[in-house]
Amino acid sequence: MISNPSRHCTVELQALPTRIGQVRRIVSAQLRYWHLDSLIDQAALGVTELLTNVHRHAEPDKSCTVEIELLLDRLTVSVHDNDPRLPELRDADITETCGRGLAMVAAVSESWGARPHGASGKVVWFTLPAPSEESVESVAAPKRPSHGAVHTATHRPAPRRRRAEHTPARSAVAG
Repeated sequence: MISNPSRHCTVELQALPTRIGQVRRIVSAQLRYWHLDSLIDQAALGVTELLTNVHRHAEPDKSCTVEIELLLDRLTVSVHDNDPRLPELRDADITETCGRGLAMVAAVSESWGARPHGASGKVVWFTLPAPSEESVESVAAPKRPSHGAVHTATHRPAPRRRRAEHTPARSAVAG
């Protein structure tokens, strides 16, 4: 039984390259605290790409809020900014050095989207499936076999993810 079905964390920042790396580390630490280590790489990549988009494109300023919320079996990461223009998923040419951020978010997440927020802003978000609390507890505190006992691990296949039909790219933000 889940004692706290909803967990929430909010970070306000200016989407500058130095801050993006810090927020990635904050998100990673929060997921470790929630015993969701298996989601760290995907969440860190997704939040990096969304914050990079704010840094590159948001007007009139680069202020934004990152929220991560764990509700039952779903982790949602969202970025709120003050630019009302909704992002568009691009089909970047193989020779381009940018333009793949949302495709990367789509590739690593279960779902993603964008919606207007308030009079002059938007929210861009993505979700990741979270393991149940029982499986998190079993990973966090594995049972040790008694002397001479054979220990077999239960293997669950990873959820299938739809792969983007784009060439992989690296994040443009260092850190």
